[in-house]
Amino acid sequence: MGTIVTLQSLDDPALDVYARLTEAQIRNRLEPEKGVFIAESPKVIRLALDAGYEPVSFLMEEKHIEGDAKDLLSRCENVPVYTGERALLKELTGYELTRGVLAAMKRKPLPAPEDVLKNARRIAVPDGIVDASNLGAIVRSAAALNIDAVLFTPTCCDPLNRRAVRVSMGTVFLVPWTFLPANGIALLRKRGFITAAMALVDDSLPMDDPRLKECERLAIVLGTEGDGLSKETIMGCDFAVKIPMAHGVDSLNVAAASAVAFWELRR
Repeated sequence: MGTIVTLQSLDDPALDVYARLTEAQIRNRLEPEKGVFIAESPKVIRLALDAGYEPVSFLMEEKHIEGDAKDLLSRCENVPVYTGERALLKELTGYELTRGVLAAMKRKPLPAPEDVLKNARRIAVPDGIVDASNLGAIVRSAAALNIDAVLFTPTCCDPLNRRAVRVSMGTVFLVPWTFLPANGIALLRKRGFITAAMALVDDSLPMDDPRLKECERLAIVLGTEGDGLSKETIMGCDFAVKIPMAHGVDSLNVAAASAVAFWELRR
């Protein structure tokens, strides 16, 4: 079991990661390969451990030490476990702990895009997605609907953002992912992918067009929440694709649209 530290004060610097550092500071602290992220709830933490992520510390209510988190702590000897009453922990974090358990975990070096793409046939390419909830939901849909990998453009928010990890329900640890370089679409085409931009333009194909299903390797490119994909990105893709709408509705939220696209274009 980890080393139990009962909190008497909220001033311990070891607690900064849970409350007093910004997401950017958490991500970049000691350089990205030595940065950390926050996982919430025993289920999500278990998935992270199963995927090989190493915990730095835990923060939890006292009751979970011999309760919901007992199996986690048995896997993590000598890892500090900061604990206290719910009111004290809420004072520290500013919110009720999800399922009463948080873990600060070390990040792992990101794989090269070429390695992630090697055996993939269906991939998602979120482009400029900055809302962590939407990003997490896209990853969850990708994992659930058998997308082989997710490759984010550099303008997306951090997939290991606390909210993104929580909304993904830990599936960010199940589906392979990495970031594309700035010329990502060109790289995908070089690797044999047909690229389909989700976009409401005049020549968009309906999602059920058989030409899309026939693609051996297909990359589904999803645009940012407000403006969608840039004209340059749309022009750089092989197809523009849309989900036919009814009742005068022009589009779906990007997270909902991703689930429809992943289901329809699966192999």
